[in-house]
Amino acid sequence: MTTVDHTAYRYRSAVPEDTDAIEALDGSFTTRTVFRVTADDDGFALREMPVDPPLTKVFPEEEADGGGGDDGNARTFVAQGAAGDLAGFITVSYSGWNRRLVVKNIEVAPEHRGRGVGRALMRLAVEFARERGAGHLWLEVSNVNAPAIHAYRRMGFAFCGLDTSLYDGTPSEGEQALYMSMPCP
Repeated sequence: MTTVDHTAYRYRSAVPEDTDAIEALDGSFTTRTVFRVTADDDGFALREMPVDPPLTKVFPEEEADGGGGDDGNARTFVAQGAAGDLAGFITVSYSGWNRRLVVKNIEVAPEHRGRGVGRALMRLAVEFARERGAGHLWLEVSNVNAPAIHAYRRMGFAFCGLDTSLYDGTPSEGEQALYMSMPCP
């Protein structure tokens, strides 16, 4: 088990001066497994499969959704490392009609992964969800992002849906969108 020194990080709401660092954050990942999706008229199934060589995914700039804002129902939180560098961020928005807090984007810089930064950022999202009266948190993740899927499951998220066409016509064509949710604790 990894011991996490949360004092090494400062968590706060993003300010406009964070925008450049958020946009520059390396959200790429490398994985040795992906989730294979099979779907039919009765539902869908997921099976984790090894990939060799390991898959590295770099998100195109136009897919970045950093910065966000603070319009009362949207918020971006950041984690700063001890050296003042941006360790990660999470952007969320609340939808009142279905009491859903949507995690629009969460990224942790590679050198800060495995230290509890993502979990701490998600806790800030949960606090924001509670303040808004959210019944649940919801997110979308690609089937090839096995590291994120495992992290979300450890945080309490479960699979709740699939979209096999969301990424058609994009650089992520061929991947499937998995939807995950968890009740607001």
